[in-house]
Amino acid sequence: MLDIKFIRENKDLIEAGAKKKHLKFDVSELILVDDKRRALLTLTEDKKAEQNKFNEQIIKVTDTAKRGQLIMEMKMVKDDLAKGEEELKEVMKQWQLLMLQVPNIPDMSVPDGDDDTANREHTVWGDIPKFDFPVKDHIELMEKLDMVDLEAGTRIAGFRGYILKNDGALLNYALWQFVMEYFREHKKDYSPMLVPSLVRRETLLGTGYLPQGEDDLYKTQDGEYLAGTAEVSTMSYFSGKLLNESELPQKVIAFSPAFRREAGSHSKDVKGILRVHEFMKFEQVIICEANHETSVKHHEELRENAEEILRALKLPYHVVVNCGGDLGLGQVKKYDIETWVPSQNKYRETHSCSYFHDFQTRRLNIKYKDAEGKAKFTHSLNNTALATPRILIQIVENYQQADGSIKVPEVLQKYMGKAVITRK
Repeated sequence: MLDIKFIRENKDLIEAGAKKKHLKFDVSELILVDDKRRALLTLTEDKKAEQNKFNEQIIKVTDTAKRGQLIMEMKMVKDDLAKGEEELKEVMKQWQLLMLQVPNIPDMSVPDGDDDTANREHTVWGDIPKFDFPVKDHIELMEKLDMVDLEAGTRIAGFRGYILKNDGALLNYALWQFVMEYFREHKKDYSPMLVPSLVRRETLLGTGYLPQGEDDLYKTQDGEYLAGTAEVSTMSYFSGKLLNESELPQKVIAFSPAFRREAGSHSKDVKGILRVHEFMKFEQVIICEANHETSVKHHEELRENAEEILRALKLPYHVVVNCGGDLGLGQVKKYDIETWVPSQNKYRETHSCSYFHDFQTRRLNIKYKDAEGKAKFTHSLNNTALATPRILIQIVENYQQADGSIKVPEVLQKYMGKAVITRK
C-alpha cells in the first residue's frame, strides 16, 4: 500500500508504474473516491462539532421552549451526521479496496517486458555439465533408487502429491541441516525462526498476497489460509511494532511448510516434484530503515546469500532481473535465481529475491523512530534461502552418473554419511 498523499501528488508516476507492470489500475477513479472520502470526513467532523455546540447550549438553557427548539435542531444535525457516517462507511470500503490495488512503482533498472521471457540475465555461474551417456530426469533417477514414491503420494495427498523416502528423505534433511549451519556459521546476524503456515487473512493482506492472489491460496473452513511462504508469518511477526533505528536492520532466516494451489498451471510440470502443492521453505527476511540505497544494498545481500548456497552445492545457475510484466503488485525490483536442469536443457527458478520499500510495512504498520524521534514506516525485503523438494531435481540430475547412481554434493556428505547414492 502506498501513501494516498504520494499517490495524489504523483498520479503520472503511478500510471507509468501500472503500465510497466502490465496491471490494469485507474488512478483517476481512486482520486475521485478519495475526494469524496475527504469531503465526507470534513462534513462528519463539522456535524460532530455542531452537535457538540448544541449540547453545550442545551446544558446552559433553562427556558423549556427554547431548550425544546435546540433539541429539535440538534436532532436534525444528528440525523445528518448519521446519514453522513453511513455514506462515509460505504465510501471507505470502496477507497480501501482501491488502495489495495495500487501497484508499487518499479525501480528504473527494471527492464520492460510482458512476461518472464523478457527477463534480463544478470549473472551466470558454473559450467553446464556434459554427459557421455543418456541423461535421465529426476523422476527416473529417484524412482530407480527408491528415493521417491509419486504414485503413493498422489493416492494419499491427491494431484501433485509425493513421498520422499530413504535417501530422498535423507538428502532433503541434509539440505535443511546445511542451510541452518550456513547461516549459523556465516550469517550470524540472521535470527532463526520456525513460523506458522496457517495464517489469518490479515497477514496475507499485509504482505500483499491478497486480494490479488486468492486463487492460489488454500483456505480452511474456519476462514484461515495456508501461506505459500514463511515470509507471510515472519513479516506479520513485526506487525504493529515501533522499533528504534538502532534495532535495524532486523534479519531473519525463517522456516515453515508452504502450500500453493498452482492455480492456472494445471497442465504445467504435472509430473515429479517441481510444481507441488506442499513443500518446505527457508526464507530470508529483512526489515530496514526507509532508505532506497539501504534497500538496494540489502537486496544484493539477499541475492548473494542464495548464490553462496548454490555455489557451495556446486550447482550451475544464472540470475535474471525480472521485467515489469513479471513483477508482483508490491515489488520494486526482483531477481529470480534459476538453477540448471539437465533433462530439460534449461534453467528453472529456485529462488525469488524482492524488495518492496514501505509497501508491506505500511499495510502491517511496522515503524521505527529515526534519529530525530520521528516515526517512519520501515522497508522490507525477502528472498528464498532454499526450497525443498524442488532443489532435489537439480541435485540428482546434475550429479547423476552413467550407472544411475547419484553423487552427493561434498557439503552434504557429512549429513548423509555417504558420497554416492546407490540402489540398496
